[in-house]
Parts: sequence; structure tokens; C-alpha cells
Amino acid sequence: MSSDLVAGIDSSTQSTKVVVCDADTGEIVRTGRAAHPDGTEVDPAAWWDAFREATDGLLDGVGAIGIGGQQHGMVALDDAGEVVRPALLWNDTRSAKAAEDLGGELGPENWAKSVGSLPVASFTVTKLRWMAENEPELADRVARVLLPHDWLTWRLLGDGAEPVTDRGDASGTGYFSPATGEYRQDLLAHAFGGRTPELPKVIGPAEAAGHTPDGILVSAGTGDNMAAALGLELVPGDVVVSLGTSGTVFGVSETASADPSGIVAGFADATGRFLPLACTLNAARVLTATSAMLGVELAEFDKLALAATPGSGGLTFVPYLDGERTPNLPDAKGTLFGLTRANMTPENLARAAVEGMLCGLAAGLDALREQGLEVRRVLLIGGGAQSAAVRAVAPIVFGVPVVIPEVAEYVAVGAARQAAWALASSTEPPRWQEQHGYTPLEPNEADRAEGRRIRQRYLEARELGHGISAKPKED
Repeated sequence: MSSDLVAGIDSSTQSTKVVVCDADTGEIVRTGRAAHPDGTEVDPAAWWDAFREATDGLLDGVGAIGIGGQQHGMVALDDAGEVVRPALLWNDTRSAKAAEDLGGELGPENWAKSVGSLPVASFTVTKLRWMAENEPELADRVARVLLPHDWLTWRLLGDGAEPVTDRGDASGTGYFSPATGEYRQDLLAHAFGGRTPELPKVIGPAEAAGHTPDGILVSAGTGDNMAAALGLELVPGDVVVSLGTSGTVFGVSETASADPSGIVAGFADATGRFLPLACTLNAARVLTATSAMLGVELAEFDKLALAATPGSGGLTFVPYLDGERTPNLPDAKGTLFGLTRANMTPENLARAAVEGMLCGLAAGLDALREQGLEVRRVLLIGGGAQSAAVRAVAPIVFGVPVVIPEVAEYVAVGAARQAAWALASSTEPPRWQEQHGYTPLEPNEADRAEGRRIRQRYLEARELGHGISAKPKED
């Protein structure tokens, strides 16, 4: 079979997306897509059906396939390899009490030291605790636990294949140590009522999982954030700020992180390094909610925000509209500070929404810095990154160069890049982004000074409204 092309799969919560790329340059030559059913639990067969639909007619000439999957989900199988119950997805919160219990039973310091992260409702380990307590008869049938990408990779390999995973996705389970590269069977048993189901073998970043019955090489695969980092070709000093429904802030590190506060998840990446990550609940929806309140479309919202001066005339918006995770304030509400008759304008409110959203993400950057991560530049991606106002304000608030990569399905691209890496059997993944290049948005000294003032006012407003005190970190 030709090895000129590789395919990357992004099996996310909402859909399967496929990119077929030139193995040498990364040029995207074909794409496909298929929807997933709604809900926070799903029969994994729906992912397989979506994979087949999305790849229909696209895999001719493809030499290797890689899968980037939604992190944390629980796929429980019996002795025959059949699904015991619908998979619980990362966004299924029925395990919130289980997460709280597990955290209290072993303590945050022990969790951080053991697996780099504190258990939260999204993690697989908390879903297993929920199942043990609420579905014990089903839990007794569980012989093997896989993650979504593990299950799809296993299906691709066909009958008799050994399930495998990678460090990156395994690091989001709550029973794998990124620092040692080993499972913590004791934590698995503690969470699952003494049960110790079989776990997939962890293989190296460039290792092949095997081949499909048609002879296509299948790479290790990884989690979605790890695949995005691989697709963006992150190096130490790069930090991604992703503006979707929620916001994520993550970067590549040479050392494992362990944050007992739980703000930073100490993940592994897909290259053998580490991927500390912070998440905020309030990102692009802050912009859409504010534009709706102002009665304007997003294009007009951008114009309003850009018409205001930096600092929004002293207006500060702490946009905890859906509670918040960084900092951990699940029941918080949004607050608006500094209102005067002079600054109560649509322009200032639009600008304050942009600055407030970005200040919340800057708190994520500060949390990564606390874990020793260097921030030399920010790569701004996601739907919110397409806002002209966000692009203008981000370098001011972040105080470091900001680059806007071209719009792409970076999870799928990263999975394809991993496939090309495994196909070439090389020591390093292929260099694809050299074909494109980035144009940085550089803050000058006046921008940096203004950004420090904006962040300081934001922190003061946050302390007034929510009791959270912090000093802004140096850029």
C-alpha cells in the first residue's frame, strides 16, 4: 500500500472529523465528517459508525491512521470484549460526588504526587467509583477498561488484537502516573471497590499499535489535547490558549507537574514529554452572551470593543457566567465593577467582556507559570480566536507575543502527524508547520504596562467579588 498519505481522526464529543494529509509535508488533501449522538453517555458503536461514515471513500492510498479521542471517557468491557454499559463521557457529571469522596479519602497532596492531578468528575477513575457504588452488578462484569481512543484503535486492528494506549491519554484517567509512566493499580482498585480490570498496554509515541486487516498501519493514538499540541508542533515556551465554549491553556514541559490545588492537570503529552493544562469554564460564550445583551451581531460587537480604549474606561468584568474552574468557584456569578455614568457605554462593556475573558485565561497562564512552565509566546486557537477584538486585546493582556495559527482541525492534524511518525519509524515526528509559519502580534512596552494595569484591576475586582486574592505574575 502507498505510504504517501496518512489519515488523522478526531473522535470528539460531537463528531468524527477526518483529515488525510501528505505524509511528508502535512498538506491536507481530503477531509470528512460525521455526527455523534447527543448526550453524556453513548454506545461506543456510534463512534465506529461515525468513523466508517466519515472515512468512506477517503482512505485510498493511506498508509497509516492515527486517532485523537475525547479524553477521560469510560469504556467498560466484559470477558468477551462486549460493552457492559454505554460509555460515560468526560462531560458526564454524575461522578462529581465520587470525585469529592476520592479527593478526601487520599488527600490532594497524595493525588498530585501519585498521578499529577486531582480527581474531578471528568476523570475515568471517578466514573469507575460511581459505577462501583451505583451499578455494582455491572461493575462485577467489567474485565477491561478502555478510553474512547483506545477502543477505536482496538476496533481498527480487528479480532484478536491487544488493546493499547499512550501516555498522553492514560494520564487523564486518574490511575496512571505521567512521572513514572506506570499504572497505579492500587488507585484503580481503591476507586473500583477492590476490582482490578485489565488496562490497555501503554506504548511509545512513535510505536505502531498494529495494522488493520487491510494492511494500514495504526499508530498509538492519543487524547484530544495531546493531539492538538502535536498538530501545532508545540515546543517548550509555547503555550496554547484555546477559546471554545470553555477555555484551555496548555503547554509542553520537560518535567512532570503536580499541583495539589487541582488548578493544573499534570498530563503527559504525545511526544514523551508533559502537558500541564488549566481549564476555564468561561471563554467564547462570554463574547456571544455580551453581544446578545447589547443586541448586536459578533462583527458589530468587535467594532464596539475596538472603539473603546484599553482598560474600558475603568470598567472591569469578571465573567464567571457559568461558575468557574480556574479558580475553583463552581457556584460563582459574573460581576461588573467600576461603573460610572461616564463609562456606561456599549463600547466599554464590549471591551470589558473581551478583557475579562482574556484575564480569566491569563490566570490559567499564571497557574502554569507556578508549575515552572516558561511562557515565551501564546498560540491562540478556537472559535473565539477569530474575533478581531480578541486578536487586538490578547497581546496586551497576556504581555507576550501572540500568534494566530491558520484555522485547522488540529486534533485530527496531530493524529495524522503521529501516524506519519509511526510510519516513518523515525526518532522525531515530521516537521510540517515549517511549511506555514506564523505572524506574531507583538506587544510593545506601553502595551505591556497597560496589560499589567488591566490584570491588576481584574484581580482586585475578583477579590472584591469572590474573595480570591493574587498578584499578577511578571510577563
